[in-house]
Amino acid sequence: MTRLIDPGTGDAMTLDALVEALETASFDPHDEDSFAALGPLLARLGRNRTFLADLAIAELKTRCAGQGAVNSYGAQVFLLRPPNGRFVLRANFWPSAGDGIVQASGTAPFVYGMAHDHNFPFLTYGYLGPGYWSDYWERDPARPQQPMRFTGRRRIEPGQLMLYRMCRDVHAQLPPDAFSVTLNILGSHPSQRWIDQHRFDPATCNVAEVLTTAPSEGLATIAAHLGGGNGLDLIDHLARHHPHPRMRTTALDALAAARPDCPEALALIARAAPDHAALDPSSADRPRQNCASPPGGPGDSVRSRYTAA
Repeated sequence: MTRLIDPGTGDAMTLDALVEALETASFDPHDEDSFAALGPLLARLGRNRTFLADLAIAELKTRCAGQGAVNSYGAQVFLLRPPNGRFVLRANFWPSAGDGIVQASGTAPFVYGMAHDHNFPFLTYGYLGPGYWSDYWERDPARPQQPMRFTGRRRIEPGQLMLYRMCRDVHAQLPPDAFSVTLNILGSHPSQRWIDQHRFDPATCNVAEVLTTAPSEGLATIAAHLGGGNGLDLIDHLARHHPHPRMRTTALDALAAARPDCPEALALIARAAPDHAALDPSSADRPRQNCASPPGGPGDSVRSRYTAA
């Protein structure tokens, strides 16, 4: 279950003071204790009962121009500061099932009911309202094929501080009894774009799909289809040598779609079956007719494989 943290007793802190403290702090988002130590700072911001209203009023006066320029999350999230590569500060809004916005749009825009993990750690503080409910599970990142374990249902109480552990804690948020707000510090690191985030099936406690994408994945498909021999050479290289299985799988699928008549591309698909199975259990049953034997070993040249075609 998520880790409860003592919020401490420090005085209320301004948003600027919190940002300065985080920018000068030495912390590692991959180290649970290092990141958890930031929690009491977030709690001190939470004791400031006017800063968020001041920001909201300022945004309303400018028709949300500031949020529109930097916020890519959507209407549920209010960015407190633009992301800086080390951390993200945000406020999250949690309407109740009876609130007008949920009555009009349903629960999907607020991700209610979807069991998922996170490819980053984050701290959360109950700032306003009774707090949203969650069903919680725990999984072992070192044993991804092992089903997650249900650990109970609870809500984040007002003034409560907790840590969601990266790739370990799974939750399905449920509407609060009344409109609520939480404050978050998210840990950021360049490696996170290649750490998978998952949706889980609560009925089986297994991974249902991978939620993570990266811009380079779409670019690989464009390069394979429209880049000629140079693009195909590059995507072939990514399929063989990229360190992450998701990108290797994307490159393989792009090659197969761009050159279905090329037996070597189909052979790469056959060779990469473990990558597919790891990312999408159903992909192991995907038809792979007419696959030739895998091409040569590490010395096999990729430069001339497609340029003549």
